[in-house]
Amino acid sequence: MKILVTGGAGYIGSHTCTVLLENGYDIVVADNLANSSMDAIDGIKKITQKSFPFYKTDLCDEAATEEIFASHKFDCVIHFAGLKAVAESVAKPIMYYENNLISTLNICKCMKKHRVPKIIFSSSAVVYKNDNPMPLTEDSPLGSINAYGWSKFMCEQILRDFAATETDFSVVSLRYFNPVGAHTSGLIGEEPSGIPNNLMPFIAQTARGIHSEIKIFGNDYDTPDGTGIRDYIHVMDLAEGHMNAINFANKNTGFEVFNLGTGRGVSVLEMITTFETVNGLKLPYSIAPRRAGDLPVSYTSPKKAEKILGFKAKRTIEDMCRDTWNFRR
Repeated sequence: MKILVTGGAGYIGSHTCTVLLENGYDIVVADNLANSSMDAIDGIKKITQKSFPFYKTDLCDEAATEEIFASHKFDCVIHFAGLKAVAESVAKPIMYYENNLISTLNICKCMKKHRVPKIIFSSSAVVYKNDNPMPLTEDSPLGSINAYGWSKFMCEQILRDFAATETDFSVVSLRYFNPVGAHTSGLIGEEPSGIPNNLMPFIAQTARGIHSEIKIFGNDYDTPDGTGIRDYIHVMDLAEGHMNAINFANKNTGFEVFNLGTGRGVSVLEMITTFETVNGLKLPYSIAPRRAGDLPVSYTSPKKAEKILGFKAKRTIEDMCRDTWNFRR
């Protein structure tokens, strides 16, 4: 089975590539390296001891995308490629809509022309409304407060309509919660450009001395320790979840969506203290005002993914902290 992995040099994409190669799949990677680097491609090859074609391609370029599809006979696409910084999407919404929607439309056109019948789409929990009760399920009301979330929402709608017309095709949308961690080899992991918006890379950079302290945005939420709670999932669990999605797509047609998380909420303070304990470190932190738009609590119900995909996250937050620091140091 040959799979086109778009955005395969990115954080989740690179880890998924290792899982695919280790399970006997042939892959082709397309990435414009806007938010990634060839270091990840080199890391995948070192981990798996396998080579694969790589295209430095902007998927918003329809002709360049068509050239990739014309050069290979794909059985499936895993579509990670896209801009993903929430704060940047608020400042530059048109750029996000243009990039994320046009690339998805070009992929759909090429899939239709070349009869590639399966696509696994990299979606996000940001497609859910902020006022939903917890835990979030796949039936929770949808909506967003930023252009990144709306672009994922719109891409899902494009794919939903695509599956309705191409009735022999299978579309699986995976709504990720909070991916963290790294490959145990330490060769690939999360490498954000600039100052990270997410907690774990900021913790790791603070441990390296890049930042003087961790800022905790709010300690007066209605949670056990007052800090925000999120559903963190190890990136390798997430990568393996794509194998389950491929197996599902092989047996089903139409559009289906699954939340991928652990079902367990972890607070900011719990993550910091676990990182300290696991890695034998002491991390300075201070309390800052709440950030606009941050939720007190967000976590999923993993029941649908467990029942239908047969997927269950198995790595712990200790694993997440250990593997993150192993990569970062």
